[in-house]
Amino acid sequence: MPHSRSLERSFFARATLRVARELIGLHLVQQRGGLRQVARIVETEAYQGPQDLAAHSARGRTARTEIMFGPPGHAYVYLIYGFWHCLNVITAAEGKPHGVLIRAAEPIEGIANTTHGPGLLCRALDIDRSWTGLDICTPEATLRIENPTLHRPPKVARSTRIGVDYAGPWAQKLWRFYDSRSPYVSTVTAAQRRKALADMTIRNGK
Repeated sequence: MPHSRSLERSFFARATLRVARELIGLHLVQQRGGLRQVARIVETEAYQGPQDLAAHSARGRTARTEIMFGPPGHAYVYLIYGFWHCLNVITAAEGKPHGVLIRAAEPIEGIANTTHGPGLLCRALDIDRSWTGLDICTPEATLRIENPTLHRPPKVARSTRIGVDYAGPWAQKLWRFYDSRSPYVSTVTAAQRRKALADMTIRNGK
């Protein structure tokens, strides 16, 4: 029996808030050559342009945002602060520029670096802007999202998005979803993370 199955395009071609919520607990998988890296998604943010002023697509259809208007199930990677890359997945119907930012994940397999933030996650998986446009729904995709057979149910909470104060009333939307049990959520403090990881190790008997 397979350990997981890749998500089909129909998963992403739905209401963006629903996709953002249901991604919590699923596995982000990258496989290149003999290297397989797996991380459990624990935090996401939904963006629903062009009305949503926090979305890049609020600026209209540009060379940068063209991918957001395309079919769902493709990757959109952008650079912030000139250093950090951020991975997004295009959602909703073609022509509707929506997407979900993968904000944080829990390392499961083949990952040595930290992943408790969007930039840290991309650095750990060596994801950069060259990945923009990648179809993550094809069987041969090097990057995809899978539903694990042994699914650990998350305790999903929601809040306002992070770092979008410039978006006015759109900054107050409760469009950030996260597993409140996970120490890998980006807003968990270093001290809280150390304690939670220690407790997790004890529970797992390691």
